[in-house]
Amino acid sequence: MFTLTTMALRTSKNFVFKSAKIRYLSVLGIETSCDDTGIALLNENGEVLGNVLNSQQKFHTRYGGIIPPRAQDLHRARIAEVFEHCMQEAKMTPDMLDAVGVTTRPGLPLSLLVGARFAKHIARKYKKPLVPIHHMEAHALQARMEQNIPFPFLCLLISGGHSQLVFVRSATQFLLLGESLDDAPGEAFDKIARRLRLFLIPKYCYWNGGQAVEDAAKDAKNPARFEFPLPLARERNCNFSFAGIKNNAFRNIRAAERQEGTPPDGIIYNYHDFCAGLLAAVSRHLMNRTQRALEFTLPWFGDAPRSLVVSGGVANNDYIFNDLAHLAEHYNSRAYRPSKKYCSDNGVMIAWNAIEQIKHNRSCMRWDYDAVSIHGKAALGVSKLDAVTEAAIKCKWVQASKWRGAQSALKVTQ
Repeated sequence: MFTLTTMALRTSKNFVFKSAKIRYLSVLGIETSCDDTGIALLNENGEVLGNVLNSQQKFHTRYGGIIPPRAQDLHRARIAEVFEHCMQEAKMTPDMLDAVGVTTRPGLPLSLLVGARFAKHIARKYKKPLVPIHHMEAHALQARMEQNIPFPFLCLLISGGHSQLVFVRSATQFLLLGESLDDAPGEAFDKIARRLRLFLIPKYCYWNGGQAVEDAAKDAKNPARFEFPLPLARERNCNFSFAGIKNNAFRNIRAAERQEGTPPDGIIYNYHDFCAGLLAAVSRHLMNRTQRALEFTLPWFGDAPRSLVVSGGVANNDYIFNDLAHLAEHYNSRAYRPSKKYCSDNGVMIAWNAIEQIKHNRSCMRWDYDAVSIHGKAALGVSKLDAVTEAAIKCKWVQASKWRGAQSALKVTQ
C-alpha cells in the first residue's frame, strides 16, 4: 500500500480512533506503441478508475496495413482528448496522480514519440514522476491485475508484432526462451486473411485477420482439406516461424483459385475449411514450442505452483487458448489470460506495469524527463535462447484438447 494514515488519540483508558483514511497509489498509463491510443488510470489494487481507447483499425484496414506517419498523425490528433475523457471517467484531476507510466519500447518509433512527449508534458505540468514501460513486459504482467498469479510463471506472448516465450521471475526479471524468427502470428493472420479476401464479406470488413479466421473456421465441414506443414519440426528449441505457414497459405489459396476459377473480386469456395486448417496449424505450432518451454523450465518452478500465462492480442483467440490450457493441464499447470478487453494493446496494462514496478522498487520513478527516450526495438529480459537450444529437449507432443481434423496425430518424439 502506498500510504496509510490513521489518527489515534489516547483517552484515560483506551484509544479513540478518528476516521482512518487510506491513500492508494494511483497511476496513469499511456500506450501509443502502434495504432491504438490508450490511456487508463488505475490504483494499486487493480481497480480501473478510467480507461479510454481510441482505435485506428478502421482507418488502416482500408490500406491493408499500418501506415506509420498516418498512425502518428492520428495519435497526435486524439491523445489530448483521450486523456481528458479518461480523467473525467475517473472523476479525478491530474494533480491527484502519483505517477505517469508510458510505453517507451518497443514499437513504431513515430507512434511511441507521441505518447512519450505527451507523458512528459503531463509529468512536467503537474510535477509527477515518469515510469518508462517495456510494452511486452506490460503484456506479460497484465493477467496479474485480475487474477492471483504468483511468481514465477511461464508466459507466451502472441500478438500482431511479437511471438515470445519468457519465464517471469518477478516484475523486473524476465528470461527469454523463444522468439519468432520472422513473422508474428497476428501479422500472419492479417496478411493471410487479406490475401483470402475475407474483407469482402461485410461481417469481416473491419475485423482483424485473427478474428475473421477464427469466426470463419466455426463453419468448416472438412478442416483437413488444406495441408499446412509444421514449421521448425526438426529444430529442438522454443523459437517460432509463421512465414512458412503464411507462404504455404498463399500457395493453397492460389491453387484453389486456379481450380475454381475464382474472379479477382471473389473468395475461394471452401474458405471455411481453409480457415479451420490455418487456425489448427498455428495452434499446433504454438503448442509444440510452448510444450518444450514447459519441459525446460520445470526445474525452475521448484515446489511453486506452475502457471502458464497467455497474453497479447492473439490470446483473444478461444481456439488457441483452449489448446494451450489443455497443454498446461498435462504439466499440472494452470493457464491464464487477461480479460479479452485487456489482451490487446491498452493503457490499463501500462498503468499496471508501472504499479508493479513501483511496488518492487520505487527508484523506477524518473524525474529526469529529458533522459527518458524511446526505442523502436528492445530486447525482452535476459536471453536463454542458446541454453534452450543446447538442451535439445525431445518431446512427445501433447495433442489438442479434442480431435482437430486439420491436425495430424503427431506422436513421434522430435
